[in-house]
Amino acid sequence: MNKSKIVKVIHPKFYLFNYFKYRKAIKKDIVFNATFRCGDTKLPNKEKHTLEFKTVKLYRKYQVNIGNIWGHFYRWRLEKNANKTGIDFLGNPNIGEGFIIGHWGRIIINGNAKFGNEIMLTHGVTIGRDIRGKREGFPSFGNRVCIRANSTVVGKVKIGDDVLIAPNTFVNFDVPSHSIVIGNPASIHHKENATDGHLGRFGNGN
Repeated sequence: MNKSKIVKVIHPKFYLFNYFKYRKAIKKDIVFNATFRCGDTKLPNKEKHTLEFKTVKLYRKYQVNIGNIWGHFYRWRLEKNANKTGIDFLGNPNIGEGFIIGHWGRIIINGNAKFGNEIMLTHGVTIGRDIRGKREGFPSFGNRVCIRANSTVVGKVKIGDDVLIAPNTFVNFDVPSHSIVIGNPASIHHKENATDGHLGRFGNGN
């Protein structure tokens, strides 16, 4: 173990759970999920106890504690959770504010994929990398993106803001903002407010 790692391990902050960041993140998720699932800003207890929302909570605990002992613990918990739910983050720390898991089931998220705010994923979704060619790399997503069941987004592609990827769609190309993407091979259809009704919102109406 090198000196910098030793200093890090003996520092008191290495053992502190980042409660403030966690509460801030999960409050956003609660409102985002509640406005989607219930049309309200309060999430009922029965929704808070679903596997989907429990997974969101585990993810946030991991995400806000990366770099300390709790981050290691909650990454381990997420890996155990993946065996139960099929939802595998592969260590990805990059999901922004507001996260909905539509239904639990096999979901694969590349560890390097980048996400904006207000994201929904559901069962059968794969976010993957391409290992060769002009699209070698992993996807990046803007704000307010909804990816429906059994869809795949792969390679170094950019998905804009306000994008709905319909069920059973394969995407390996850039998608402009305000779009619905449908099919395999997929086609892009421009639509303002493409994700309305498919995502929640934050309490201030944004």
